[in-house]
Amino acid sequence: MTTDRKNDWGTLIRPEMLPDSLSRPVVTPLSPSVVYASLTPDELDSQYEGRAQGYTYAREGHPNADVLAARIDAMEGCDGGLITGSGMAAVTAVLMGVLKAGDHMIGSDQLYGRSLRLMRDDLPRLGIATSLADPCDVDAMRAAIRPETRMILIEVVSNPTLRVADMAGIAALACEAGLLLVVDNTFTTPRGFRPFDHGADIVLHSVTKLLAGHSDVTLGWVCARDDALQKQIYDFAVTTGLTPSPFDCWLAERGLHTFGLRFDRAEMTAAALADALAGMAGVKRVLYPTRTDHPDAARAAELLGTRGCNMVSFEVEGGRAAANALTEAARGVAFAPTLGDVGTTLSHPASSSHRGLSAEAREALGMSEGFFRVSVGLEEPDALIAEFTRAVAASQAV
Repeated sequence: MTTDRKNDWGTLIRPEMLPDSLSRPVVTPLSPSVVYASLTPDELDSQYEGRAQGYTYAREGHPNADVLAARIDAMEGCDGGLITGSGMAAVTAVLMGVLKAGDHMIGSDQLYGRSLRLMRDDLPRLGIATSLADPCDVDAMRAAIRPETRMILIEVVSNPTLRVADMAGIAALACEAGLLLVVDNTFTTPRGFRPFDHGADIVLHSVTKLLAGHSDVTLGWVCARDDALQKQIYDFAVTTGLTPSPFDCWLAERGLHTFGLRFDRAEMTAAALADALAGMAGVKRVLYPTRTDHPDAARAAELLGTRGCNMVSFEVEGGRAAANALTEAARGVAFAPTLGDVGTTLSHPASSSHRGLSAEAREALGMSEGFFRVSVGLEEPDALIAEFTRAVAASQAV
């Protein structure tokens, strides 16, 4: 600290400098400031016009968001990613930042429930037409294309039915038809699959889930291969205030340090749980990508190799009464509409993520009242299997 400014600390509310230090913090500092001061209007112009790097107003960017974005960029093999206030903010920034009235987009019919709702209810009232098609059937995707189609949105592994998209076929179709291919990589994460390596134009995440991994932040991330597209997404997100919290970004960055360890451990336990569930009386089916009875087992092996990720879905016999009995008996597992925590969580799509669909629509996608999605955490496999053994037995005793 220079002596000629030292007295500012006692007289000014916002002194212009912090204490000097020859050392630097090992942990990324938390920067909660909403506003950043520049010396002159010329300096502010330089920042806004891209001639100098700096921060102006936190809605337009802040250090903690940039640090987190850079870490996820490195994982996905890209540059210039944007952190948003939630995973759905990332989805919204892409669809509404890129598409315009008169455009048409195709979505996987296996998407997360809120993504489906955005396509079904919100985009059409803004003049953007939408269609849904089976991501496992490239011919169905092809049949949905119109002259005004501009984009296809898919998940590599679908939420919550764990179907594996025909990534190669859809990427080739998008390239042939001149369409943008957008991939929600939340379930697989870059540890399981890197969409940019397989033809994706835009990749997004709900950072809230596996990447942050502790159920204490709400964030999204999105990156486009093309800089002009990324600028459109950024401008929409900034204009509409899809802003991430610095504290959430700081927590998520901390979570990323253990991401690989958490992912591998949860994946190992998920595979063991899937096999155990398949042998339980009353379980009608189990969905896990590395199991040979998965409907897309060959494609899963091609895209994911030996990676099965941490999500398991299964269906028990019986209706809502059986579902209630199962969740009530699984006292050691949080029944919650989320995924990616250090602890295992159990979700019931019919009453949470896909409650907006009719019962008939859910049944068509394979989501009955007895259908559950499990986000496997870091528990000991034997303890988790014992908990589900009791819960499934309770569901069948109804």
